Amino acid sequence: MKGMFQLAARPPHMRRLVPYQYDDPEEFASFMRDPHQYFLSSLPSLFEPTKYMAVIDIISAHSPGEEYIGERKDLLSTWSVDNVIVEAFYRFSMEMKRIEKEIERRNGDPNLRNRCGAGVSPYAYLRGWGYM
Repeated sequence: MKGMFQLAARPPHMRRLVPYQYDDPEEFASFMRDPHQYFLSSLPSLFEPTKYMAVIDIISAHSPGEEYIGERKDLLSTWSVDNVIVEAFYRFSMEMKRIEKEIERRNGDPNLRNRCGAGVSPYAYLRGWGYM
């Protein structure tokens, strides 16, 4: 995964609302004649979502110089003189590992419909960061 997001988290927006029969009878008649075609003509062009996904990919990509907690192996050696910091970091790391296991458990639970199913990406944040 290149950036933070696997997919653009915004559904395609409609160019036209479903017409109300009393506001615009001609538009409503067009909708009733062929609802499928009316729906397709209401979607944005292919260029718009492609451009949107490109922008999302660019703004969500991480800088090559970015560092994450746990990626630097020399952190504990520089903190080793202060036991309070080392213990706090250890507690933080253990809590993150606990959270990661809970996320994996929830991602695998088919009863949680927002985590499993067709077209649903599993929750991936706070997972696999190697805190220690």
